[in-house]
Amino acid sequence: MADVWIADDDRGVRFVLAEALRDAGHAVREFGDASALRDALADGKPALILTDVRMPGEDGLSLLADLHARAVAPVIVMSAFTDVATTAAAYRAGAADYIAKPFDLDQAVEAVERALAAASPSEAVAPTTVAAHALLGESVAMREVFRLIGRIAASDLNVLITGETGTGKELVARALHDESARRNKAFVALNTAAIPSELLESELFGHEAGAFTGAARRHNGRFEQAEGGTLFLDEIGDMPLALQTRLLRVLAGGEFYRVGGRELIRGNVRIVAATHQDLDARVTSGHFRADLKHRLDVVRIELPALRQRRADIPLLAKHFLGTAANEFKLPPKRLSRAAQKIMEQRDFPGNVRELENLCRRLAVVAPGSEILPADLGAAGDRNASPSDWTDALRRWAEAALLHNETDIHARARAALDKTLLQAALVSNGGHRQQAAASLGVGRNTLTRKLGASRARRPKDDAS
Repeated sequence: MADVWIADDDRGVRFVLAEALRDAGHAVREFGDASALRDALADGKPALILTDVRMPGEDGLSLLADLHARAVAPVIVMSAFTDVATTAAAYRAGAADYIAKPFDLDQAVEAVERALAAASPSEAVAPTTVAAHALLGESVAMREVFRLIGRIAASDLNVLITGETGTGKELVARALHDESARRNKAFVALNTAAIPSELLESELFGHEAGAFTGAARRHNGRFEQAEGGTLFLDEIGDMPLALQTRLLRVLAGGEFYRVGGRELIRGNVRIVAATHQDLDARVTSGHFRADLKHRLDVVRIELPALRQRRADIPLLAKHFLGTAANEFKLPPKRLSRAAQKIMEQRDFPGNVRELENLCRRLAVVAPGSEILPADLGAAGDRNASPSDWTDALRRWAEAALLHNETDIHARARAALDKTLLQAALVSNGGHRQQAAASLGVGRNTLTRKLGASRARRPKDDAS
């Protein structure tokens, strides 16, 4: 039996967690804030402490840092705020574990048992200022990603990030760098699939003057540029086999030569790699070296597709709409409830990147401050062929004629003008003069037609 103390200003959380730990055979004391727990330390020390992050008075991270520095007891942090910065700050300050609220009681008890079993004094790690990250999410899947980032960021282990295109693999790599001891050194990214194979070796390792035609002077490669920091190798699964062999030697020995060079260069770089491909399948097919995979895949972070975290879509959309409004100097826009429901039901095969692009278009083309379902259609599929839209136009015209509707030509022209103007504004980042030029009309014409389309817009009470 171990003495376990709980500090949380939520009485309900304290009660259910304390009962679960008592059922597991532990003696439990409960405190409503950090101050009460500190007072109790005058009479004795527990075997383990669980603390919430946000409490009245002193917060849990401050309490954690002090308890860890004085080696009072292992501390598990609990919080409903499971972003990268908070999670990483907890681990840097010495947390034994991090539990996201709401939590499963069985998992919480297991975390306590693990921490008690592994309890041992360790050197204090001073808390540092945490960085803001573009990674957002409140879903269970993303909370686990944040927890893993916070746990491994401070290590120098190589990391492999997997996930579909557009899920945010580079953002995870940057978060790992920003929360590591290498944060003051360079973060260098290279998309190995975007560089021609004959140039990739030079991009990675650099070259000496005269090493090949066009090499007029020495060039430092990405390994040298990232010295002391982090090198992010995106789409590593597409790397040619010959370069895989050379990369393996560098990872094994930490040494390399520039192309055409004789000087042995020693490097101190952390490798974070990413791929949307199944590396195990690539190894089986002979397109990727198994030994290189093992070097890179020391710790793996799997990013969920957006369709697997639909609950995060409103949060992400709000963020992207706000960012786009600031970038384009436009009034802020928000999703109506009806539009939000439609977006939550979309699969977004391009994942977060597709959602971001959609929000950027909406920030420019949606005429009102509230985005309605009709706006989603206007900013939607851009891959339709000419026959697709003309067929749709013909079907619409036939239906309108069948119902003896009036002003068919004027309405169709107005819809065509609006669609072309919106597309041009999006393509030109909201710049009206450039949008007008790309369409072959004057800026005054574009402004007038935009005003007319907004005046014709019917009210939508779908929200």
